[in-house]
Amino acid sequence: MRVPFPPLDRLVPDHVRGFEAYIPSRPDDVLCRLYRCERLHRLNNNENPLGPPEAARKVLDDWPPSDASIYPSGDAYHLRCRLGERLGLDPDCFIVGNGANEVIAFVIKAFCQEGDNIVTVDRTFAVYEWVAQFSGFEARVLPLKDDRFDGEAMLAAMDERTKVLFLCNPNNPTGTYWSEDELRSFLDRVNGRCIVVVDEAYMEFVEASDFPRTVSMLDDYPNLVVFRTFSKMYGLAGLRIGYLFGDRRVVDDIRRTCVVYSVNGPAQVAAIAALSDDGPHIEATRKMCREAREYLLEELADMGLPHTAREGNFAVASLPMSDTLAYRKLMRRGIMIRSMTGFRAPNQIRVTLSTLPVMEEFVKALRGIIT
Repeated sequence: MRVPFPPLDRLVPDHVRGFEAYIPSRPDDVLCRLYRCERLHRLNNNENPLGPPEAARKVLDDWPPSDASIYPSGDAYHLRCRLGERLGLDPDCFIVGNGANEVIAFVIKAFCQEGDNIVTVDRTFAVYEWVAQFSGFEARVLPLKDDRFDGEAMLAAMDERTKVLFLCNPNNPTGTYWSEDELRSFLDRVNGRCIVVVDEAYMEFVEASDFPRTVSMLDDYPNLVVFRTFSKMYGLAGLRIGYLFGDRRVVDDIRRTCVVYSVNGPAQVAAIAALSDDGPHIEATRKMCREAREYLLEELADMGLPHTAREGNFAVASLPMSDTLAYRKLMRRGIMIRSMTGFRAPNQIRVTLSTLPVMEEFVKALRGIIT
């Protein structure tokens, strides 16, 4: 007789057992059947409805299927060289990952060990907190102050076991940002005691003149690590490609934790092409966002809904109803938004700025569920 296995859950660490897994939304075709709508306007993930730049489209169209049998560059060599030329840094100052989620994990794994902590805030990109927690590290989560990162509170939360501070600039979902003077002042006070990550996923959407030029700050602050992505402005979210850069010595330490060959071949060639053709694309996307923001804010004000829309390609509105109920009602009308309960902001929704016809459909649907 076979001896029964002992319970396998004994193998699961407590910090993993206690973590609630994130469940992604179902594919669009499944959602359309579930909510009985013919099509969905995706206003939930801050994707660029204009898609990738034309040069990136062309290389994807021309990508030879035979290359699917060949491993891509294990460290995105040519893309790192292109980024180095563009930003004036050594290619080895860059690490490319399978989306921002992977580079977040690289940094936390590189610097944290048992008993360490990271510092973040309650209404920002949640993956900083999640990766720390399911890796067994403490995430010290602070409140925003007037929708902005509170530097004083972050400094007060630090101790000798704080290894990484995460700052999303501009912040998702509030659209607020720290100027270069504010960031420099904060880094001066951190004084190299930990790694400061500045996540610039939405930096290409920013038109403010005082936004930090983080590349020029690396010599002064070698503990500064910057994240950027091709998912938002560059419209390559489906290819999952992001990167970080920083001081060569710090990046070399992070590279020890990297999983090579994680970035697929089409993503690498599309990202290189996107960088060669981004001027007109960035301007067209910014123009679309300006028009959508102006229209949407007027309509939200007319409906009497409190709202914010600063930097970035999104807006946040407060509703006189549950945000999760609003999500379901809007889905039945073919509009997919981000409910903000997951951002610890119940009864608020985040809406991606899109083309005017799509924004008009959203406004019509929103009026229909709150009146």
